[in-house]
Amino acid sequence: MSESKTSTIMNAYMIIVCKMHDREKFINGYGKAVPLLVEKYGGKYLVVAPGAVSLEGALEGYSSVAISRWPSKQAALDFWNSEEYMEVKKLRENLADVEVLLVEAPEI
Repeated sequence: MSESKTSTIMNAYMIIVCKMHDREKFINGYGKAVPLLVEKYGGKYLVVAPGAVSLEGALEGYSSVAISRWPSKQAALDFWNSEEYMEVKKLRENLADVEVLLVEAPEI
């Protein structure tokens, strides 16, 4: 009798928290350019919202949050390390402090 192996689908989630110094410039530059690249590399935004409240830890003032889902950790890394994103990322320089996490998790 052979055992069948069940493969677990592992999505990756990019979690970004941001403390904006110039919200208007950030949104009108970086905020308009990056969604096109996220989609191109297979990502999908689940949450993009201001107004987050830090309940614990050192993220006080990081009130804007974006969470994107990716088909794999590698897809997210391909996006993050792409020359295209490196150019777009320059649009947020000096406009915000940003913390970024990437985590894999099984689909629920």
